[in-house]
Amino acid sequence: MIPIECYFVLSALLFFIGVYGFVTRRNLIAMLISVELVLNAVDINFVAINRLLYPNGMEGMFMTLFVIGVAAAESAVAIAIIINVYRKFKSDSVDAIQNMKR
Repeated sequence: MIPIECYFVLSALLFFIGVYGFVTRRNLIAMLISVELVLNAVDINFVAINRLLYPNGMEGMFMTLFVIGVAAAESAVAIAIIINVYRKFKSDSVDAIQNMKR
């Protein structure tokens, strides 16, 4: 059996990779993927903590399913926004959105 600490380390790595990708990328699609990495790290934490505190319970699994549903809805809305930005500015860069302020 894999120790619980390995799940926490994996979750921390995914979280920090996601945060780093969100902060450093200028491409909207790459930023969306980074947010999804952060949400996956949260999912791993839900399941690992559920296994640690309540080995026979399913609360962490249900919360993970809820987060996956929210992430799917968020991805659909974000992709629709990115497509509209690309159609208007012919770019998928964050800098193109800065033109909307003028």
